[in-house]
Amino acid sequence: MARDDSSLRMHEEDHLRTMLHRVTARDHQWIDALARREAPAWIDRGFRLLTHAGSASFTIGLTVALLLMHDTRHLGLVAGMANLLSHLLVQGLKRTVVRPRPTTRLPHITALADIPDHFSMPSGHACAAMSLAVAVLWWQPWLGVPALLLAFVVGTSRVYLRVHYPTDVVVGQVLGAAAASLVHLRLS
Repeated sequence: MARDDSSLRMHEEDHLRTMLHRVTARDHQWIDALARREAPAWIDRGFRLLTHAGSASFTIGLTVALLLMHDTRHLGLVAGMANLLSHLLVQGLKRTVVRPRPTTRLPHITALADIPDHFSMPSGHACAAMSLAVAVLWWQPWLGVPALLLAFVVGTSRVYLRVHYPTDVVVGQVLGAAAASLVHLRLS
């Protein structure tokens, strides 16, 4: 019986490794294709500007501003706690997964933005932007939709600027949305 459990576990691990290998290969294809594409300079500048909507200085600054205003204090609390929780999750995963950035793994790729740390999985910018967007969505859905669009643009910018793989962004966005939803439900 123990041998059957062991062989089943090994089979599942092999299946997981194969799946992760396929995802990584697809991520490399996306980044390679993106790096070969010529884009107008204004697109590069636009994404460099918009990516900052997921930065620590922007998300913390927005949270503090929301906390200081009476009408948005609860939103500020939810957004701040969601951002903190999502940041802790991101940093824990980055140090567990230790996935190198595209520019490290694929030396022919040049990043179009500053690289905040060595590890790629998950995207902290995408996570932070999504945690704030989902907090806003829970608070006022009509304001949450544009916030979600901005969060998706931040995620897109991280791939476009070649500092993250697409799956890094998706995982970051899922973590951010989950953190905001969890905090919202706990504080409501």
